[in-house]
Amino acid sequence: MRHLRYFEALAHHGHFGRAAEACSISQPALSLQIKELEEILGAPLVERGTRNIRLTRLGDAFAQRARAILQAVDELEELARASHSPLAGRLRIGVIPTVAPYLLPAVMQRLGERFPELDLRPREAVTQRLVDELVEGRLDTAIVALPVSEPSLTEHALFEEEFVLVRPLHEAALPVPNPDTLRTMRLLLLEEGHCFREQALSFCNLASQLPRDLMEGSSLTTLVQMVGAGIGVTLIPQMAVAIETRSAAVSVARLAEPRPSRTIGMVWRRTNPLAGSFEQMAIIVGAVGLAGAVAGASAVPPDWHLS
Repeated sequence: MRHLRYFEALAHHGHFGRAAEACSISQPALSLQIKELEEILGAPLVERGTRNIRLTRLGDAFAQRARAILQAVDELEELARASHSPLAGRLRIGVIPTVAPYLLPAVMQRLGERFPELDLRPREAVTQRLVDELVEGRLDTAIVALPVSEPSLTEHALFEEEFVLVRPLHEAALPVPNPDTLRTMRLLLLEEGHCFREQALSFCNLASQLPRDLMEGSSLTTLVQMVGAGIGVTLIPQMAVAIETRSAAVSVARLAEPRPSRTIGMVWRRTNPLAGSFEQMAIIVGAVGLAGAVAGASAVPPDWHLS
């Protein structure tokens, strides 16, 4: 099993150094374990390059089987946990970047108080990566924007929140632009891969044709600071308002009806024996998230400037 876990990590990362770090061992130790596995099999699994590695034909097939075996073993462990103390021990939870900074600290505190034996291992990544890692058994559950439309996953809605408009402070008294007007403005969005980007583009009817002066950022913090510098306007979720606007010279306004929004939920594998425990977790996470969304909404001024 140790050989399988080390090899699966190497196949996933494609690099001895990163795989060793993920396994919390030294690179020479990982290399030795892989070499031992190849000797046991009597065939090479890896083509070793100067920077990255490439799996041999056998290595590629072996990695797929190893991944399935490890996932089955993990599910056996989860089955045992579910029989006596379900919400205890290691729990790998993924969170998308447009939720993690605003929800995760409070969620970890609340879950730690409710389940003191739970060892939460958070992982922040974009939706598709989290879904892939859930399917592969690298994560137990994840907090994402729904739907994800992956047949092997259960989706549990937690709460809904609106998007709000962030623009330079000197524009606070101007009418709030509608989607047609937003299409003509310099819109700041997250870079590709973020589901929030696609949701914002959909609201502005820009999904098929991006504006020429579209600008991108790697985080909501970057976008809001760019707005404060007078570079353009952006959309952010309600829960981000209090944190992201406190150090930027920006104004925040609610958009006209129908306002854009998203549903935040938890997802997990349908076959996971801890599904019942995740339902309990979802109640707590949903309550924390709803409180954050309400707090964010209260930080937005009344919408008397709507056009």
